[in-house]
Amino acid sequence: MTEQDYKAPESIDRIRQRALIAGVVGLVICVIGIFKAPDRFFPSYLLAFMFVLGLSLGSLGLLMLQHLTGGNWGIIIRRPLESATRALALVAVLFVPIFFGMKYLYAAWLNAPSSGDGALSEFQRAYLTPNGFRVRAILYFVVWLILVFIFNRWSREQDVNREDRGLRRRFKMLAGPGIILYVFVMSFAAIDWVMSISPHWASTIYGFLFVVGQLISSMALMIAVVVLLSRTGPLSGVLQPRHIHDLGKLLLAFVMLWAYFSFSQLLIIWSGNQPEEITFYYSRLHSQWGVVAVLVLIFHFFVPFFLLLSRDLKRNTNLLPKIAVWLIFMRLVDLFWMTRPEFAPNAWPNLWDLAALLALGGLWFFVFAGQLKQLPLLPLGDPNLAEAIEHHEH
Repeated sequence: MTEQDYKAPESIDRIRQRALIAGVVGLVICVIGIFKAPDRFFPSYLLAFMFVLGLSLGSLGLLMLQHLTGGNWGIIIRRPLESATRALALVAVLFVPIFFGMKYLYAAWLNAPSSGDGALSEFQRAYLTPNGFRVRAILYFVVWLILVFIFNRWSREQDVNREDRGLRRRFKMLAGPGIILYVFVMSFAAIDWVMSISPHWASTIYGFLFVVGQLISSMALMIAVVVLLSRTGPLSGVLQPRHIHDLGKLLLAFVMLWAYFSFSQLLIIWSGNQPEEITFYYSRLHSQWGVVAVLVLIFHFFVPFFLLLSRDLKRNTNLLPKIAVWLIFMRLVDLFWMTRPEFAPNAWPNLWDLAALLALGGLWFFVFAGQLKQLPLLPLGDPNLAEAIEHHEH
């Protein structure tokens, strides 16, 4: 096996070009939005940012999970996962506009009275400060980027030193603590960037909802990407039904885990019935937002759940990617439902939503596709590669 044998196909360049065009068009509209309607633009920007952040961080989580478990399922998608993690540097840059939009996003705690109705607790006043928000955001990205740097560097070393078995042990030793660190830091980031929009409401499960949502987004993206690559490139002779079957089973597991966390949060708050706790669901289960909640329940859980129970569907390279792409769309709807009710009484998306998604999504996919071309599509130095791609009759 040589690097030349597993280079990304030329079709990746066309995807990069289209993604860049979409990103530039979106950026132009975003610039207009910043000056024309910043109060409506920045909530849209936050939605798009959390979406692309999830694609990179979810990929980091899956990458560490693969190194920890050593499953053959992850070898097929390892290089696309690594490419997605390297796009995190771009995501860090894309966070900068949120610093300038803080007064539009976090007015609830920036302008909270010091006493009386609407006042924050002493701990909240000490924690929710502009400088603290900025310092913690920088710290979060430093932690994530260090993990990305280490795993990608070791992966390159493994391709060069294919007989170095010590690298495999290092991957496994770091992956366990790395997963814990990823979940811990992402939980605090979710509290800072999204939950603090409603500073008088809190949930201990909130961060886990974002972590599992990111895993769904990334796994769905990986399924779509590897199937697409297998149709025109070197993976056409490598990807087998058993590979996508394993990926489909993991996608089903993450959908079920997301539903478990979502229901647990609702059940705990509903049974407690405390005035300060019900505000989150009160605004999201009434009027138009209640309709969105039903759509998320049906199309983010029930429909994918029952479809993914089918063994034949999970091995179908035509149907499974369509379900994966649908779940990526539903992740957007869920993020919209979680972030928007504090800013708008109606549940209709606006022009700035489309512009921000075009800009950030286009730029992210431009970088992601470019990173796919940097290394072979398979980790040629992985000692389990031969076993992972061995052809089985069933």
